[in-house]
Amino acid sequence: MEISKVVVPVAGWGTRSLPATKNVPKEMLPIFKKPVVQYVVEEAQAAGLKDVVFVTNRNKTIIEDHFDYNLALEQLLESSGKTELLKTVRQTAEMANIITVRQKKQLGLGHAVLCAKEVVKNEPFAVMVGDDLMFSMEPGIKQLINVAQSEHMAVVGVMEVPADKVSSYGIIEADEFSSGLYRVRDLVEKPKPSEAPSKLAIVGRYVLFPDIFDHLETLQPGPDGEYQLTDALKGLAKSGRLIAAKLRGQRFDAGDWVDYLAANIYFALQDEDLRYPLIAKLRDFMPI
Repeated sequence: MEISKVVVPVAGWGTRSLPATKNVPKEMLPIFKKPVVQYVVEEAQAAGLKDVVFVTNRNKTIIEDHFDYNLALEQLLESSGKTELLKTVRQTAEMANIITVRQKKQLGLGHAVLCAKEVVKNEPFAVMVGDDLMFSMEPGIKQLINVAQSEHMAVVGVMEVPADKVSSYGIIEADEFSSGLYRVRDLVEKPKPSEAPSKLAIVGRYVLFPDIFDHLETLQPGPDGEYQLTDALKGLAKSGRLIAAKLRGQRFDAGDWVDYLAANIYFALQDEDLRYPLIAKLRDFMPI
């Protein structure tokens, strides 16, 4: 069973990151030397996903432009002899086959995935949230693809979060049947800590099969008018067709300011030229 497409919803307004996202999509905010969304596409590429389907809106063409050639810039770099930078910008344009689908109204993650139905057709596919970054020896989405291929059913990626953070996530109710693998019985969207069935939170990585669209097409909107993917996943869970896999690796939520700033520091510390000057500068800021 081959999985070659990944749906990346990027049509949201990014209100958590205002005012930085007033005119710049949150997915294009820089983390170290690259925009957030490039890390997501690189993870997909490392997992063998060839077609990246951006579910976007009319104000976010800058995202697809980032993965296209910029001939004027390339000509400038070439004439200036900046061959390494030229190679870098061309590699970005050649990274993946980019497909865009317009989400004309921002009606939630479930609606965004439904917008990609005609592109996905009857194939299993991955979903990666455009501001959720995952770093590990084996790409996070690849970990889920492996489970989906062995178990032949939909898989959601989960991580354990502190009890006071469960109200920010979709939380699973599940039974562990193998190390790090769970049969999902139910999901609760943003529960109160006292009502959460576990501390296992869905963290923006999914592998789904075409039957998800049957559930998405019959969804009713929530109180906020949005169609939640979590509600469609409930249908799969109730029919025994949903697995959760605990993801291994380091995760950053780029929509959270603490995680966003931590991610910048994390990647800067990997750069040998910047590591020690940065540590020295951080020590100047840190209280003794």
